[in-house]
Amino acid sequence: MTTTSQTGEVVVHSDADVLAAATAARLITALADAQAARGSASVVLTGGGTGIAILEYVRHSPARDAVDWSRLDVFWGDDRFVPADDPERNERQAREALLDHVPVDRARVHAMAPSDGEFGDDPDAAAAAYARVLAATATDGDVPAFDVMILGLGGEGHTASIFPDTPAAHETERSVVAVRDCPKPPPTRVSLTFPAIRRATEVWLVTAGAAKADAVAAAHRGSGEIALPVAGARGTERTRWLLDTEAAAGLSWSQHV
Repeated sequence: MTTTSQTGEVVVHSDADVLAAATAARLITALADAQAARGSASVVLTGGGTGIAILEYVRHSPARDAVDWSRLDVFWGDDRFVPADDPERNERQAREALLDHVPVDRARVHAMAPSDGEFGDDPDAAAAAYARVLAATATDGDVPAFDVMILGLGGEGHTASIFPDTPAAHETERSVVAVRDCPKPPPTRVSLTFPAIRRATEVWLVTAGAAKADAVAAAHRGSGEIALPVAGARGTERTRWLLDTEAAAGLSWSQHV
């Protein structure tokens, strides 16, 4: 089912597996269309079970090579500030699921620095460096107009690594920040902020499961972004909520799914 609310387009799929498969097909089409229009495309990836399942489905799709992978810029919305080989790294998971299996241009895969990288155990330096990467790849301003940004959300309403009523949720100027003392492990991360998220042409909020239903419903009731950061994630042209029936259960029209 697809409908539109004040917070954006809402698409509800029957379960988490169908959600991931359908989002993968949607992503391939969006990137291929962007490349047809302008010659290149950009995507911002997320982690989590659904985020990585999407990439697995892209990898195995017969339509995978509709995307010219050599003309794609890849970014991340956030990452765990842990060593590069840590299995919790969003970058590592994305490489294993998709990026190591398609002919991406490695110079156009823009990963956030790990804790054992060139900036050592300094997440502020890593965040500042990623802000410079964004600025260097932008054609207008300090942040690229990403074609598609994929974001997940937590049961308490966080998105990327912007948690409720934290410094990251209050940030209005910097595009990337270090995040400390996260309420879910690991405690230190690097994350895009609202100013960067809102540069994306399309923001896709993708989530599944009953544990996310309250946060989804609260966002659609108009909760503020400081208390519920996912409510502040929106694209310049389109915001899509891609959900399964459990995550959509608290929405007023969910009984019609």
